[in-house]
Amino acid sequence: MKEEKPVLVIMAAGMGSRYGGLKQIDTVDEENDKIIDFSIYDAVRAGFEKVIFIIKRENLDLFKEAVGNAVSAHAAVEYAFQELTDIPEGEKLYPERTKPYGTAHAVRAARNLINGPFAVINADDFYGREAFKKIYDHLRSTKGQKGTYCMVGYRLGNTLTDNGSVSRGICTVDDDGNLADITERTSIIRTAGGAAYSENGTDYIPISPESVTSMNMWGFTADLLDEVDRAFTAFYRNELPKNIMKAECYLPFVVDEMIKSKRAEVKVLSSSDRWFGVTYKEDKEYVRSMIAGLKEEGVYPAKLWQP
Repeated sequence: MKEEKPVLVIMAAGMGSRYGGLKQIDTVDEENDKIIDFSIYDAVRAGFEKVIFIIKRENLDLFKEAVGNAVSAHAAVEYAFQELTDIPEGEKLYPERTKPYGTAHAVRAARNLINGPFAVINADDFYGREAFKKIYDHLRSTKGQKGTYCMVGYRLGNTLTDNGSVSRGICTVDDDGNLADITERTSIIRTAGGAAYSENGTDYIPISPESVTSMNMWGFTADLLDEVDRAFTAFYRNELPKNIMKAECYLPFVVDEMIKSKRAEVKVLSSSDRWFGVTYKEDKEYVRSMIAGLKEEGVYPAKLWQP
């Protein structure tokens, strides 16, 4: 049987409520490149030959014009649509819900397009060349073996913004370099002493800025898709009715449960590249300066994709 090459799945369906617009297609340099362009550029250089964009159906034409059409000259491109109507068969639809159901639901949307190992990233995060190379090489090494996953870990202190709170997956890594536990902290801020998180939006608890942090850069074998489907079905039936407007099913929750039940092993890959992203509009100037610096250093050409 032919071995499937790893594909890149990019979650780009979120409108960016805190940012205030479709930040996935906002430019970060004078050449009108976007953060997502740098991710795809690095991924193609690492070996990825196919990209699957998870978007909202109503944004298809806009997204193609801004991103997809240019990328299609360098990699195969497909689109999956994260839709609120894509729910488990026979379940009740909640028409009052307007917010996407979370990252697990996003990955589930691409279930009919993935046949082998795949990496998952956010559209609006900059991960760096080394991260894509490491995750691609690890995915090739799995040979499709079930439950042999990986993630790229970053230092928490390098992933915070001065402009507000952020959501991060805080990781515990065992002595073998595998992920032992991941806890989603939905409100982390930078402080004078380092960092702190809150569970109620008022009281903050210190957390080490050296903590290993997931930025939703994962590597999976295809069996993860069945796990996501089962987890989302359970979430939709049991958890969503408790908070119809805001409850979400997070991808790290699925992975964490598999680790604890010993159905998966997740190797934590460290990257020396610095992560950065745009959570708030005020972050944009910082990102632009970082991109300009990388171009000056020769990490990227003045215009991506040029010969």
